[in-house]
Amino acid sequence: NAWVFLKGLETLPLRMKQHCINALELAVWLETQPAVRKVFYPGLHSHPDHQLASSQQTGFGAIVSFEVHGERADAWLVIDSTEMLSITGNLGDTKTTITHPATTTHSQLTEEQQAAGGIKPELVRLSVGIEHIDDLVVDLDQALAKV
Repeated sequence: NAWVFLKGLETLPLRMKQHCINALELAVWLETQPAVRKVFYPGLHSHPDHQLASSQQTGFGAIVSFEVHGERADAWLVIDSTEMLSITGNLGDTKTTITHPATTTHSQLTEEQQAAGGIKPELVRLSVGIEHIDDLVVDLDQALAKV
């Protein structure tokens, strides 16, 4: 296991660069989508902590979250409608994953605790992978069109 882990570290900088490039491009695209209410990604100028992140980091990571217009069912409609993205609570894969934090990773919290943490029923989280960005956009575009 240690050998496999160390072998993976050899390409980590290259993979992280692509994760960050894809995540920023996808976040910018998501901001233009009519089905999306709000996008959360520190690489966006619209993010409240963009200046802080810019001063501390050379990249903004692979995690992009967004709220769809509507309710929990609409968020799940988007998630269930993706064809290429994997539905999972895991982060950090080379392939893009999608999840619904309110019913997966944050489900142990009360509704009040979720609300205090910004975990709304219409929130969707992506861990953006290194696939070609056009493929990610096509998949999310067709899923968002159903909302």
